[in-house]
Amino acid sequence: MVKQDLIERSPVRNFEKTLGGGVKAGEIGVIVSKKGLGKTSILVQLGIDQLLQGNHVVHVSFNQQAAHVMTWYEDIFSELAKKKNLDKPAEVKEDVISKRIVLNFNQDTVRTAQVIRTIKALAEGGANPESVIIDGFDFSKALPESMKEMKAFAKEAGVTIWYSANAEATDKGLPAVLTPFKDDLDVVLHLESKSDCIQIKVLKEHDKAEYATDLKLDVKTLLIADR
Repeated sequence: MVKQDLIERSPVRNFEKTLGGGVKAGEIGVIVSKKGLGKTSILVQLGIDQLLQGNHVVHVSFNQQAAHVMTWYEDIFSELAKKKNLDKPAEVKEDVISKRIVLNFNQDTVRTAQVIRTIKALAEGGANPESVIIDGFDFSKALPESMKEMKAFAKEAGVTIWYSANAEATDKGLPAVLTPFKDDLDVVLHLESKSDCIQIKVLKEHDKAEYATDLKLDVKTLLIADR
């Protein structure tokens, strides 16, 4: 399989279709769950999909060292390349990784406004991202205006933004920790462990209420499952 086939046949295409086109430029998505269910894996897969399409990605981590994040990209790319029998994987990986920047911050000392300034500085230096990933964000520590700042930046820069956070879903609606920011969140997903998979439950999809989907992760690889 060549790179273009990998893009076209990626499970991310079904992921996006199920989510009304996914998170588009100027929008914010959030993935929540208990720790260790695959949030980072999904974010990395979304990042790799963007990179394969020739887009630049900035991956901000608040809970993992940069080296650990890079290992995630290495492992997920290798798993995808093996599963899809990708031609010349080493060449493709080198090209893909060249468009990715990983940043590691401490949320106790770095606020959203500083993250935005850093990304803008990278863009001015020539590394202009189409996608921003913010992993391990603690919404309970976030300032009330933080999502409004990020949403304004997303619209201004024309980027897609995905967050991940540890949080439990309620029986209905968003986790309590997200409710102060709900007006600025376009897509919210919750991961739930099942006996044979990790179900990806949709808590918010733009203006639609909660609904059932067939999205899930493979429990062994943590890859988004093919339809």
